[in-house]
Amino acid sequence: MRGIVKRFPGVVAVDGVDLTVEPGEIHALLGENGAGKSSLMNVLAGLYRPDAGEISVHGRPADVRSPRDATRLGIGMVHQHFMLVPTLSVAENIILGLPQPRFRLNMPTIEGEVRDISTRYGLHVDPSTCIWQLSVGEQQRVEILKMLYRGANILIMDEPTAVLAPQEIEELCQNLRAMAAEGKSVILISHKLTEVLGIADRITVLRKGRVTASGIRPAETSRAGLARLMVDRAVLFALEREAQEPGEEVLVVKDLSAQNDKGLPSLQGISFHVRAGEVLGLAGVAGNGQRELAEVITGLRPATGGRVLLNGQNVTNCSPRRSLNLGLSHVPEDRVHVGLISNMTVSDNLILKDYRRPPLSRMGFLIKQAIARFAGRLIEDYQIDTPGPETQMKGLSGGNLQKALLAREISGAPRAMIAMQPTRGLDVGAIEAVHRLLMDLRKSGAAILLVSEELDEITSLSDRIAVIYEGRIMGTMPAEDADLEKIGLMMAGTPMLEPSAG
Repeated sequence: MRGIVKRFPGVVAVDGVDLTVEPGEIHALLGENGAGKSSLMNVLAGLYRPDAGEISVHGRPADVRSPRDATRLGIGMVHQHFMLVPTLSVAENIILGLPQPRFRLNMPTIEGEVRDISTRYGLHVDPSTCIWQLSVGEQQRVEILKMLYRGANILIMDEPTAVLAPQEIEELCQNLRAMAAEGKSVILISHKLTEVLGIADRITVLRKGRVTASGIRPAETSRAGLARLMVDRAVLFALEREAQEPGEEVLVVKDLSAQNDKGLPSLQGISFHVRAGEVLGLAGVAGNGQRELAEVITGLRPATGGRVLLNGQNVTNCSPRRSLNLGLSHVPEDRVHVGLISNMTVSDNLILKDYRRPPLSRMGFLIKQAIARFAGRLIEDYQIDTPGPETQMKGLSGGNLQKALLAREISGAPRAMIAMQPTRGLDVGAIEAVHRLLMDLRKSGAAILLVSEELDEITSLSDRIAVIYEGRIMGTMPAEDADLEKIGLMMAGTPMLEPSAG
């Protein structure tokens, strides 16, 4: 790629970028949220037309006008925000848009081919399952399978490991190495700097749409050095968690059971509590009941047994509004489709919890001046990088989407928060900002249930750690006693030998 420029209204997303990727190479593309990485790769994948610059593939000029052109050139992309049709099955999504087969589908054969690829690369998912029935982590696996099924030789992977467990990440990295050994080119967009240093052959760094460093060899740099190139300042990778005595029990879950979207048992007698001023970290591989647990607690999914208590009041199977009025905040794992409304403005999204209350409304009418002041204050306090409060939410980068979501959920001084994957897909600077917000919320006395597949995040932010596997709690331990090997075994289904204090 030579001199690539891509403009959007009011912003130059990609500003004269050069990028060269060799056959058999894993080339990492780094940068903070909004640096232009995804926009540059969307140009290569045929989703955007560049305003200037040229692309050549295997030494020949390439006019990539559409994703079909990219597929024909052997270019495939796994997108950070999924490009899947929820009502279609896994196999149907994988073959969608392919020229063959044209008239008659032999779904058993196609499902068998998908199953073979998923087994080969350790990306296990049922080909006959509908996308809407899958967790976010499982949907990410479908995106990867879709690219592998189409036989791409230039593989663009935008945050492919953001929703995978440590064991799955290690297996995927081995597979990427095997693909590179076959002569395939892999372009890896990732915010996990340790992961990048362990797998990349060369590294290119973008900041504000321009290349700040290119062709870096991992042996020539460090995690701190890469972070500084990305955000132009030193970054704290682990915040100091101040010791404080937790208060009374705020959130209590007793023998909770529920079903998943397929009507099968998802939660099987879960019990735990979270106290005021405490972070309980819930570790586990995606698809083991985390999403269902959060939805039952917040009133988005019915419980089939057990109870949920909030501030001593039974909120089992109550409406989300009742839990909200009792001081519960929810940061869902899917910020784009569940947490925020992409086609609404930033200010509209920021008032979604409070628009019924003064001073934002009076006698059922919204007060525009009050809304503007409220949104402006949150944009400034939480450092949301947006052209203005009337910008559509879909125009913000992933990090700023997450900041806006947290700003809305924290601004009401919640008594308890369910934080699902709060830093998924964020750069090191945005992760640091989100961690500070969570630690400030803990300091204010809120009870936080932190659900994450990032073990470093769980161990650094949590006061206690619980592990979930197939809808059951395998054990609970104080964070200072956390052993990554023991946590990994519990994530694989081995319960604690000692009785846990859940």
